[in-house]
Amino acid sequence: MKFALLSGFAATAIFVSPVLGAKYQLSDNIVGSAFLNTFNFEAISDPTHGRVNYVDANTARSKNLTFASGDTFILRADSKTRLSASGPGRDSVRIRSNKVYTTHVAVFNMRHMPQGCGTWPAVWETNEGNWPNGGEIDILEGVNDQAPNAITLHTSAGCTMPASRAQTGTAGQNDCNVAVNGNTGCGVRQNDAASYGPGFNSNGGGWFTVERTNSFIKVWFWGRNAGNVPSDVRNGASSVNTDAWGTPAAFFPNTQCDIASHFNQHNIIINLTFCGDWAGSVYAQSGCPSTCNDFVENNPGSFSNAFFDFASLRVYT
Repeated sequence: MKFALLSGFAATAIFVSPVLGAKYQLSDNIVGSAFLNTFNFEAISDPTHGRVNYVDANTARSKNLTFASGDTFILRADSKTRLSASGPGRDSVRIRSNKVYTTHVAVFNMRHMPQGCGTWPAVWETNEGNWPNGGEIDILEGVNDQAPNAITLHTSAGCTMPASRAQTGTAGQNDCNVAVNGNTGCGVRQNDAASYGPGFNSNGGGWFTVERTNSFIKVWFWGRNAGNVPSDVRNGASSVNTDAWGTPAAFFPNTQCDIASHFNQHNIIINLTFCGDWAGSVYAQSGCPSTCNDFVENNPGSFSNAFFDFASLRVYT
């Protein structure tokens, strides 16, 4: 979630043969208030230079920026306060899992994601202390309501992807090196407008899943009412068989990238920032009013829909 670009994606033939996955057992069943116990709140300066003020756990709860009940976990930004141009950014939340993962499958059952001009939500995995050498996997990411979802890897030098591979999304730059092209990374745009922003929310959300092994990284997406949602995903089963999930939206094989050496143990990170390196840099082309910082500072009510609603996060190993 360091920086990505919407441009640079071109149609590509899709064929490096897929690598089969495996069967995984449920290791972490994170539902409702469990999010509060399994994630750490990061009240840090935004690495992407956003117009945001990440708050700690106590502040998030006192301002009702996080809320958990039953099978619901809400993470949102302040939508009440008009900001001073010389003061801190809009209050928001960034959380990082206490546990770290290597080979695993993570299934994010999400009803709603943040939307609105200036927003930059992300669900991703990385080793913050060893970035970029430890790698980064962006599972869900986008800006300014501009669908579809962008799935991206960011690494140190020496990790590239084949131009042709078995995925339903459209590949952009195939060099994952953060030093190339302003940290664009090797990205894949999904082919489903309902994978991001208002389209995702009006459809009742859906499931994002990532599978990481030393042989490949794959990301799938299914909308809430899709007919091909695997039963183990839809039902939150105690085990999952990724071999039965079909062609992923994004497929990153190890044919030109040693995944084991480019990707460390990762935390899962969920955050919402504003403007900054990506949402701010493309704001003028997004159809949004004013400038990004001015809009974020002076229109608090426009962020009433800037929230995540997670039904669950299940991690399988």
